[in-house]
Amino acid sequence: MPDHAPDSVHALLHHAHAPGACDAITDVAGVRVGQVTVREGSRLHTGVTAVVPDALTTARASLPCAVAVGNGHGKLIGATQIAELGALETPIVLTSTLSAFRAADALVGWMLARPGHERTISLNPVVGECNDGWLSDIRTRAVTDAHVVQALESATPDRPEEGSVGAGTGMDALGFKAGIGTASRTARIGLEDYVVGVLVQANFSGTLRVAGRPVLSNQQDRHARTPDAQGNSCMIVLATNAPLDARQLGRVARRAVYAMGRLGADYRHGSGDYAIAFSTVAPARPPADAALNPVFTATLEATEAAILQSLLASPTTVGREGRVAPGLTWEHLTGA
Repeated sequence: MPDHAPDSVHALLHHAHAPGACDAITDVAGVRVGQVTVREGSRLHTGVTAVVPDALTTARASLPCAVAVGNGHGKLIGATQIAELGALETPIVLTSTLSAFRAADALVGWMLARPGHERTISLNPVVGECNDGWLSDIRTRAVTDAHVVQALESATPDRPEEGSVGAGTGMDALGFKAGIGTASRTARIGLEDYVVGVLVQANFSGTLRVAGRPVLSNQQDRHARTPDAQGNSCMIVLATNAPLDARQLGRVARRAVYAMGRLGADYRHGSGDYAIAFSTVAPARPPADAALNPVFTATLEATEAAILQSLLASPTTVGREGRVAPGLTWEHLTGA
């Protein structure tokens, strides 16, 4: 567990927008998160994280959605239909790279068993992944259908656990152990206040920079020392109750990818950097684009905070073949 409060991260990063009530993606009403962690000694560090929008019911088959691709070295299942139609039809599942395809099949099976889908013959499952092969025996493909269903069925509106949990169990980023992180920021459009909530699965390379200062670890050069290392990736899921259409959500999603750079991402060749943004509200009349600046800033801030949270919540981990991902501590950031 982190040795700090999320509001400490908010203060450290000098953010302008206030966090939501829990500083989490679940601050967006009707969004739940479920996670299952799969561990076996130092050999396996993997799992599943599911983001479940309650608004996907039999009466409402899709939500406005967009995908932004920073670097496309990834296996984001369902991305092309979202790009084409601007619609999210299923929960969003995150897992390990080689388990993504089994997870997609499990998600389809779970959806087909839902009331109202008795006659469904086409469905677009959305599954993102990062490569946990540095710390985990990824070829085992230890994530099963049952794990995916358990994550979906156990999803709650509580603040999600962060760090080495669920799909974040085997992640490392910016030279430190990483994993799942979440945050939210409020944004005003006109006279109305909305929430932008973010959940990240952080697994990307670069040099961590916080408030302009580099923060180094003894594992900073592990990609250079390990020529076969892959998976310098980040999956970002963004939910909002702002009434944005799919095109506007695409603009928002791009800001989430930009936020990685604020913390030092180097966007390497092998990086799969994606943001999936959806709204829980179908807009009758979307706001003017010129009114979106507060949402853009809230997105940058929430994503930056979620990534930093994913690092601070992840303890030092010894993985397969004795590989070590060192934990980031609050003292690294403050010098205390």
